[in-house]
Amino acid sequence: MKNINLKFIGIACLFLITSIKSYSQISKAEIIATGLTCSMCSNAINKQLKATVGVDSVSTDLNTNTFTVYFKKESKIMPRVLKEGVEKAGFFIGSLVITVPTENLKIEGDKTISLNGSTFVLLNEELKNSNGETKLKVYDKGYVTQKEHKKLLKTFSKTASYPLDNEDDYHIKTVI
Repeated sequence: MKNINLKFIGIACLFLITSIKSYSQISKAEIIATGLTCSMCSNAINKQLKATVGVDSVSTDLNTNTFTVYFKKESKIMPRVLKEGVEKAGFFIGSLVITVPTENLKIEGDKTISLNGSTFVLLNEELKNSNGETKLKVYDKGYVTQKEHKKLLKTFSKTASYPLDNEDDYHIKTVI
């Protein structure tokens, strides 16, 4: 009887540990889209984002062309998927800010964070968080306006030797 109880407790603990790790790495994304001229434009983006696997819901602010995407808990979506969705609708991202639970952020010695096989390169000195969450703005080409990206190329060249064309590497700064 004791053996059965110990096995049950062991299996229950293993299940709890694996279920904790299955929670979303990114809980929310705020996308400001560019090139929109009417409500039908925002509707096209909204449909594309809602159709993305792992997306729970999308809220839209037509005044600022902002789409706030909420993810399902088991989702492991990366920024590239959101970019592809917006571009598939025929538009571009002017700004992308992702919200990540702070406990998922482990900075390595070279100022990088690994999430789901992607590398996030920290461009500023430290992570700032509020209420257990950290907001990170992505500064790579296709995630900011072309004008802003050109200004940032000098910053990227000073950062460690990460290729700018690798779609699984993201250059980020924390925002408040």
